[in-house]
Amino acid sequence: MPSYNSKLSRRAFGGAVGATAAAAAVGLGAGPASASDTARTEPGERPFRAARDRRSRRPNILFILGDDLGWADLSSYGSPHIKTPNLDRLARQGVRFTDAYSGSATCSPTRFSLYTGRYPGRTEGGLAEPIADKSAGLAPTHPTLASLLRSSGYATALIGKWHCGYLPDYSPTKSGWDEFFGNFGGALEYYSKLGLGGEYDLYEGDAEYKDLRYYTRILTERASEYVSRDHHGKPWLLNLNFTTPHWPWIADGDTAESAEIERRIKAGDARALWHQDGGSIEKYKQMVEDLDRSVGEVLKALARSGQEEDTLVFFSSDNGGERFSHNWPLSGNKASLQEGGIRVPNIVRWPARIDGGQVSRVPVFTPDWTATLLELAGTRPDPAHPLDGVSLAGYLLRGEKTAERDLFWRVRGERALRRGNWKYYRGKGGRDQLFDLAGDIREQADKAALEPARLAQLRAAWEKVDAGLLPYPG
Repeated sequence: MPSYNSKLSRRAFGGAVGATAAAAAVGLGAGPASASDTARTEPGERPFRAARDRRSRRPNILFILGDDLGWADLSSYGSPHIKTPNLDRLARQGVRFTDAYSGSATCSPTRFSLYTGRYPGRTEGGLAEPIADKSAGLAPTHPTLASLLRSSGYATALIGKWHCGYLPDYSPTKSGWDEFFGNFGGALEYYSKLGLGGEYDLYEGDAEYKDLRYYTRILTERASEYVSRDHHGKPWLLNLNFTTPHWPWIADGDTAESAEIERRIKAGDARALWHQDGGSIEKYKQMVEDLDRSVGEVLKALARSGQEEDTLVFFSSDNGGERFSHNWPLSGNKASLQEGGIRVPNIVRWPARIDGGQVSRVPVFTPDWTATLLELAGTRPDPAHPLDGVSLAGYLLRGEKTAERDLFWRVRGERALRRGNWKYYRGKGGRDQLFDLAGDIREQADKAALEPARLAQLRAAWEKVDAGLLPYPG
């Protein structure tokens, strides 16, 4: 498929994409050399450069998340054995970010950071890492990406994994999404739809929906139908949250393994869904490649609808990889604030405004995309709930330079902060460490003793942010 480099529209649609003055003032740009100067560069990629002479209408937004997909699990990010031609093509048609991070190291907190644009620790529900019962959730009174876009004229839908609270108190339809089809919990068995507590967990709106086919197929059909609709002149937001490749390690067609896990769940085995006695590198490969095919199907439906040019497509993961993920050369994985737990693939394509075949080494994280999408939609954040992310719209569309800022993370027992190429990290062992990611992406050469002043500065910066967050209970 040819690159969008030679196919981008030069048409003006009568008015620039709306932007708030505050967000424009914090535009991001090229910045310092990054950790991923040592990372893989795809053939034909060139450093990102904004195409500044274009105008368009407000974009549709297709925001796709994989679940527990590692940074290097796509072939365009270095996987030696997993083939992801559709996502690789998406990257060639847009921008591939090498130094992109999730808002946290597990499912729920990152989703909170995306939906609110804020650190998970600013809300009680975001303190659960991840949400495991009905005691916590995203308060319906809190403004979200969906509620803010809906107030500015967008149709909104969430298809797939919610994991921000359970009924009756919490639901996408209570938090700004017009439509919801998917699961409420953190994991489900792909055929029976049984969740961690043995409950059936497939819903349309707030009502159970019976469909015992393979879950990824169902979500792909639903998403393809949504992007094919006539939305009566409205732009739309679709959050498409696959559960793939999250455990259990069930690929399409593995009905015998599915039946065995279902039997164990119904027999009261509380750990059956974790599938710690199952899976393999080959099975994981099958699941990731199925995710790639599914994304490809949705993108084909978007192209057939005639909306591809004016739709911003974003792909990422909710956190780093798990047991069978290919995380090399990163250390750590899901639940850790080492690079392997929070560094994730980020791909952005918007044919009307952004050239393809580009790579960006600017450090970004999940809340930045919330701020970016609000600015692109001409929507202001709620002043009572200020964002912790900064908009990338100035960087992507106007070529603005990067503002110096820190990326902050906190999980129980761990802390991390990135400033430029330097990363401050304290793991569960309680020892402060300092890494220069420009030459040590694997976080093995601890510079704490050699750079005590820098370590103290970054530690103080982390503690200043932490002081403004809610404390963990207990």
